[in-house]
Amino acid sequence: MPSTVIAAYSRRQVMDWSLVLASQDIPATIVQSDQTGWALLVEPHDYERAREAIRLYRLENRRWAWRQPIPWSEATFHWGSLGWCLVLVAVHWLTLTDFTGFRVTGQFDSAAAARGQWWRAFTAILLHADLAHLLANTTIGFLLFGLAMARYGAGLGLLAAYLAGAAGNLAGLLIYPHPYFGMGASGMVMGALGLIAVPPFRDWSWHPRMVKQLLQAASASVMLFVLLGVDPASDIVAHGGGFVTGVLMALGLVALPPQKLQNRWLTTAVWIAFAALFTGTAWLALTAR
Repeated sequence: MPSTVIAAYSRRQVMDWSLVLASQDIPATIVQSDQTGWALLVEPHDYERAREAIRLYRLENRRWAWRQPIPWSEATFHWGSLGWCLVLVAVHWLTLTDFTGFRVTGQFDSAAAARGQWWRAFTAILLHADLAHLLANTTIGFLLFGLAMARYGAGLGLLAAYLAGAAGNLAGLLIYPHPYFGMGASGMVMGALGLIAVPPFRDWSWHPRMVKQLLQAASASVMLFVLLGVDPASDIVAHGGGFVTGVLMALGLVALPPQKLQNRWLTTAVWIAFAALFTGTAWLALTAR
């Protein structure tokens, strides 16, 4: 019976795929030629099943180029967080040179937000009072954003932290009894901390050892929040609102299978939503009177 060819890019890849097919009881033969390179030969009636098994294997083991393992732990870090920190630096520089009015229309003003200028909850994240304020948020945020982006995907992790930061600003609107102004990405930073505070769903268990590890992770996150977010001179309400929102979103996200988080359509939709939210709110602030 004639066989069907499944081409591979390298010897390592064809070896991995042969093991995948063997686990599914699909006979396959490894071949190499000058014309086809490395490939697998399978029977025609097994071809579709073999292709589907390989597709699922590649989906489950998809690698993100910017995501790298941290050698001393089981966590991974996404270097794309550096890009977002550079955006914050660029916005700070622009608001000091060209778009000076953006600091007035973009900062969080509780009275203006109550009148319908909701975009201030987002644009305030981009603004910082001075260089020290900016450096504090970008240095800590670089680490926490990278961990959140690595766990959930670059776009989803960044969007979730962005939404948590906006929720932190809105929390002040609900809690403070008097009008107030605010700016800074610290609420978003605390949102990223909340996103990584919840361990992956696969680690949840009632086994005493796992319960201990879950409690340790929760305690460590709370202690980090107290260390970084509870400064009497800072906006504690915005920090707390961002952290709690991040935790609540993480509880929903960790229940999703990793394959869902890496879905190409979801990834594209998330980046489109983030870009639209970022540019749309910035435009509203720039054109506000």
